[in-house]
Amino acid sequence: MCDPAHRLPLRFSPVLSPGPGSDVTLRRAWLVAAAIAITGCATPSASRSADDAMQSARDAAARAERLAGRRQSMNAWLRCAGDAWRAMASDAPEATQLSTRCTDEVLARAFAQRAHGWKPGATRVEGNDLRVEFRGLSSDLQLPLTLARAVDIDLGSYGDRQLVRGYGVALAVMSARCKGTPRCDLNPPEGVFRPAAAWIEQNAEDEIPTLVITDPFRHPVLATPAGERTLSIDTSAPYALGAGTSKLNRLGVWGLLGGREIGRRAGVYLLDEYDPNKFPIVMIHGLGSSPLIWGRMSNAIWADPALRARYQIWHVVYQSDAPLLAVRLRVQRYLDTALRVLDPECDDPARRHIVLVGHSMGGVAARMLSVDSGEALWNAAFVVPPTQLHGDPELLATLDAIFHFRAYPGVGRDIFLATPHHGAPRAETFFSRFVRALVGNNTPEIRGLRKIAQENPDAMQPDLREIYQRGAINSISTLQRKQPVRAAGEMLLPGPGIPYHTIAGVLPGSQPPGDGAVPLESARIAGAASTLVIDSHHQIYDNPEAIAEVLRILHEDLAAPVEASLPGCVGG
Repeated sequence: MCDPAHRLPLRFSPVLSPGPGSDVTLRRAWLVAAAIAITGCATPSASRSADDAMQSARDAAARAERLAGRRQSMNAWLRCAGDAWRAMASDAPEATQLSTRCTDEVLARAFAQRAHGWKPGATRVEGNDLRVEFRGLSSDLQLPLTLARAVDIDLGSYGDRQLVRGYGVALAVMSARCKGTPRCDLNPPEGVFRPAAAWIEQNAEDEIPTLVITDPFRHPVLATPAGERTLSIDTSAPYALGAGTSKLNRLGVWGLLGGREIGRRAGVYLLDEYDPNKFPIVMIHGLGSSPLIWGRMSNAIWADPALRARYQIWHVVYQSDAPLLAVRLRVQRYLDTALRVLDPECDDPARRHIVLVGHSMGGVAARMLSVDSGEALWNAAFVVPPTQLHGDPELLATLDAIFHFRAYPGVGRDIFLATPHHGAPRAETFFSRFVRALVGNNTPEIRGLRKIAQENPDAMQPDLREIYQRGAINSISTLQRKQPVRAAGEMLLPGPGIPYHTIAGVLPGSQPPGDGAVPLESARIAGAASTLVIDSHHQIYDNPEAIAEVLRILHEDLAAPVEASLPGCVGG
């Protein structure tokens, strides 16, 4: 009979088990664990062995701190990490803490020497042998990987660091995106970036230490013979790492002025693994902007365990020089493409409930994705039905799709930030007229509309005939308060099954009250489930109060019933 004092709290977790590429070292560890499971206890010699390893780890850490040479200190830190890993069999908290600390010291030196080009298998760092094992990382990550300690990544403007300290070192992992399949195109052009956790395993003194790196989103718990360890995770660093390489902010402005590079990047991009059971939060930026504006808000959502468990974030990139209704159609088609790739069978629960979050013109596009147009928009522009127009069938079909649409299947809630539902007076100022002259107006939709208007002059509403024939229309002009189609669209509101919320900003002393770009009276909308007005400029997406309100709304959404039936396939 074993002495209860030596019994180990053995709990195996299915969360993290040996994955592809696991070597004999890992198999040996599981055999050791199985032996302990059979006996049900740790022998006194095993306990003494763990105690000896703990003392050896302490000595190695002390020695590493005294050594000046990089190679010698790396050897000592590796020795400390390996000894501390074996000492964890005693379930001593000090062993767990020292294992993490010594691994951190190893990685600080290793990544300073080489951040790029990491692959599984044997390598050398500062003259020391090391094995690398990627255990359960995302299949979207393409070898080789770029690795960085999360604490070394400057978050910049992306908000507070969201770090949950546990076992192991929190990392950010990045790679080039894959090529050759439609699924690859749903990753950001800058690459794939994911959180990771790392630790060093060494089950015998004569073994080469193994650096294990895993995804703590997918495998949050590590099972050891002495019990489970919740892994460290930093949800902020990966996005900051990827965003730091992006040119989107500059390209967004050029896209407004007619530059084509942003158009080549247009689409829906996933910031994490697609999960068929999580509901998409689709974020749509405004004029001359980019998805980088959503950094702080995305950071806050990822940091909330309840929201992270229920939702996945999708960012939309679009060229913002097109008229509003053309933008709506483009975003619809981007969503169609993404869902067709991700769920070709059209049966994933993710389709049941989509939350749209839009800023400025992106908010109007979100509202237009949530309504049925009926004939209101067409009749504001034309005096005859589509069947009486003459022209190229493809152009006519596109024109009909721009002006006639239904609410996007699966949309279940809208959140509008600083959105000019009733038009933007600044779109009518002298400065805006100057900007309108610079903004691109040669999009495919505008060219098609111009051609149809020239071939069917009597089919246009008189107030719009000359404008359409000249193609003198773009994103800014379609936000003017007196623009007939915009005015007709103002009356279209999401149906009773789609609650919507408004968050608006007001600058102190502004007259009329507004955020400097959108008046408060234009941002308010009838029938909203909630309206929050805060002290803010137009860049309200960075405001802590606005972000807190979005999180509140999402928690409200968590508690709301979801349509049980699937909306079916969209986009053909």
